[in-house]
Amino acid sequence: MGGRRRSSRWTRRRGGGGRREKAGPELPELTAHRWHEKDRELAETGLGTVARRLPAVIAQAAGLAWRASRVDTIATISLNLVAGIFTAFWLLATTGVLAALFSAAPTPSRVRDALPSLALVAGAVALRAALQAAAGWSQSRLDPQVQRLAELRLYEATTAVHLAALDDSDFLDELQRAQVRGMMSAPRVVQQAVDVLTGLVGMVAAAGTLGVLHPLLLPLLLLTAVPEGWAAVRSARMRYLTMLSLVEVARRKWILSDLMVERKHAAEVRSFTMRKFLLDQYDRSAAHQRSVELDLARRQTIARVTGDMLKGVATALVYITLGVMLWKGAVPLAVAGTAVLAIRSGQSSLANLVFAVNQCYEEGLYFGDYLGFCDAAEKRIPRRALAAAQERGRLPDDFARIRVRDVVFTYPGADTPSLHGVSLDLRKGEVVALVGENGSGKTTLAKIMAGLYDPDAGEVRWDDVPLSAVPPQDVWERIAVIAQEYTHWPMTARQNITMGRGADHAGDGEDPAMLAAARASGADEVVAELARGYGTLLDRRFKGGADLSGGQWQRLAVARGFFRDAPLLICDEPTAALDARAEHQLFERIRTHADGRTVLLITHRLASVRYADRIYVLERGEVIEEGDHAALMARGGLYADLYSLQAAAYAAEGPQAAAG
Repeated sequence: MGGRRRSSRWTRRRGGGGRREKAGPELPELTAHRWHEKDRELAETGLGTVARRLPAVIAQAAGLAWRASRVDTIATISLNLVAGIFTAFWLLATTGVLAALFSAAPTPSRVRDALPSLALVAGAVALRAALQAAAGWSQSRLDPQVQRLAELRLYEATTAVHLAALDDSDFLDELQRAQVRGMMSAPRVVQQAVDVLTGLVGMVAAAGTLGVLHPLLLPLLLLTAVPEGWAAVRSARMRYLTMLSLVEVARRKWILSDLMVERKHAAEVRSFTMRKFLLDQYDRSAAHQRSVELDLARRQTIARVTGDMLKGVATALVYITLGVMLWKGAVPLAVAGTAVLAIRSGQSSLANLVFAVNQCYEEGLYFGDYLGFCDAAEKRIPRRALAAAQERGRLPDDFARIRVRDVVFTYPGADTPSLHGVSLDLRKGEVVALVGENGSGKTTLAKIMAGLYDPDAGEVRWDDVPLSAVPPQDVWERIAVIAQEYTHWPMTARQNITMGRGADHAGDGEDPAMLAAARASGADEVVAELARGYGTLLDRRFKGGADLSGGQWQRLAVARGFFRDAPLLICDEPTAALDARAEHQLFERIRTHADGRTVLLITHRLASVRYADRIYVLERGEVIEEGDHAALMARGGLYADLYSLQAAAYAAEGPQAAAG
């Protein structure tokens, strides 16, 4: 509730400042996000909480650094520790210098007596600087290795999670936080953890020196840590809560920016005069973000100024106490001089330590988001027990029949299932069609049969092996998909067809299987027009790159499906970007290519399915009709209605086309 009240105040404070500022209250969906559930926990965070949590953050950072590079981790830690020893050494050696200079002997004698201690101080300072430089070099080597490790873990998880996870808005918000801020925090939290160690070593060295000189000086030095530490923790908490509230705003801005800068959207942005609308939408989000961040800056400034004032009072108390001790004769003048240096050194180390603790704690919050997302994502990776797979049998390289029985599936966040108890069969060598109106569940059913989604109930079996008992990769290796929504891969034409399965370069000649797939799909005609043939990069954003029309990209997508030579070919609206002649040619090619293979065909164009061996008609997630074209037409149900409507439309267009 605390987070929601703060968000409402941020929204109300936006009054004035121009016409667009008034858009703030129209963003309730951006100020009532479920991530505010953490607000109460974070609002109670204080120095004690930081002290309890910081060791865990440092341990996580150390574990990540250890996995990235053991040698650099050991070098960074050990060199900083040894540098701290030399810090204490030069401070204690300074006492000898001051004692010699403050003695009652003649000046030349005092200088000569101070030279040995002075040499020790100079040597210790030089060695400490060299050790710190070496530690910095080791740390600079460690950072990119940590970054690489963090990136790999995130992308290994996101490319392996259940496809349904990417339909979950909460999962996408967690991904946004982990990728945009959390992943970047991985090397930072390691760096800040090292800085905490460095500051702590310097602080211990100074504190140890003061403890040796006089025990009363030690608690006075530690007193100066409390105000700055309080301000740092409060500032970090404020910033984290603010970033938490702006997660969805940032994702919305990213989506809008993509719409405004990507070439694929440029034509519609212009033809539909979307420019002003998109700019207004973006500016609303940016204005909301700005008002929240300005409020954050004000509150952080108040916290820092308060901390600095309290720190000044604590520092004054330290020096007053030292003066009284010197006046009372509790410490000699040389010891007092060394104490001043130790206090200055300790305060410098303390300032670095407090800053590092602040940064480490703040980065640790984001790093925790990253770790939490990775853990959650890895739990959503399909796990197939090998023992169960061995007991029930291995997925066959080919199959005699695919059985779908009583499948139920609901998308994340949906109120009603997309599929209700669907059952059907595919036999080897058949062409089976799924037809129905938009939203009837055709594509969802195909994805379940392809192992991309796991059903909530029911099962899919290849012969006698349930897909739930085998790794999904085994299923994907045995299917080929020609989809309506396919990726325009920013790779060469060759790579767009082979997708990593063939050679990346021509070598002694192109892959015969790749050439055969291109000929079968008509993609060879597309490639023949490209400047560098199959080696042409299909992305105009790069020098020498080319772009293709929708129909040309479709042919490459078909070639991609043919090249896999899988026992099951799924064609999901494969002719959406093709004209009538090209559509007819493509279906003829699919029938030719499917000789001996099983084809699952999804299409709205019913003229293309009349020769299918079996047709399943879906409506609202249920199979309502089944049979071949003749049987379904004789039944006079939904299929007959849809087919007759399309046939009538074609018949009406025929005379008009002829007259034209």
